Amino acid sequence: MDFITKPFVPDVLTLRVRHSIDLIRLQRNLSQLVELKTEENRKLFIHVVSALAAAIDAKDPYTNGHSARVAEYTKEIAKRYGYTEKQQEDIYVAGLLHDVGKIGIPDAIINKPSKLTDEEFEIIKTHPAMGARILETIKEMPSLSEGARWHHEKFGGGGYPDGLAGEKISEFARIIAVADSYDAMASRRSYRDVLPQNVVREEIEKGKGTQFDPKFADIMLQMIDEDKNYTMKE
Repeated sequence: MDFITKPFVPDVLTLRVRHSIDLIRLQRNLSQLVELKTEENRKLFIHVVSALAAAIDAKDPYTNGHSARVAEYTKEIAKRYGYTEKQQEDIYVAGLLHDVGKIGIPDAIINKPSKLTDEEFEIIKTHPAMGARILETIKEMPSLSEGARWHHEKFGGGGYPDGLAGEKISEFARIIAVADSYDAMASRRSYRDVLPQNVVREEIEKGKGTQFDPKFADIMLQMIDEDKNYTMKE
């Protein structure tokens, strides 16, 4: 921190040591304050994102809480796969915002109780790209827009909007895709009730390698098998 020339002057030595100790204490306190403020900002960000996700889900009474559940399942899959806490937090936010593009879809289509026409389904299929356009302005977290854009892509190809396959689909999006499909089946819809757990499991198993990345589908299947009382549902 400092140096003192010889011969030592006791009063100067004491003063310089005291100043060095004060400086170290100040640096430590400042570091703690920065960490505290960073944590406060992180919590505020999560609250704002959660409120936005809830507003999107509120457009459809049958998907209320969908984004929050997808975020939780997504985070758990990532945790079991070996993601760091920071990566888990990032993918949780991506899961919350994966359907943000639905904010631009007419309510009449989202809430339609009967089967969608081909034209209406094409409109629904625009929500991933619309969500990506909204989220790509957040340059600090490019994974947000990737999760929104590609969560309807299929591991074996044939999804939308870009028809990607395999590892060309971002890892975040591949994880979200499994969690999103699971919750869609484990939730009520206007045209059906919650599907039985064994049916949901069969569909996830059936989609390995075609719709889902097998390694993330296997983790989801493990979570299903541990859920003896089928609590992972709406």
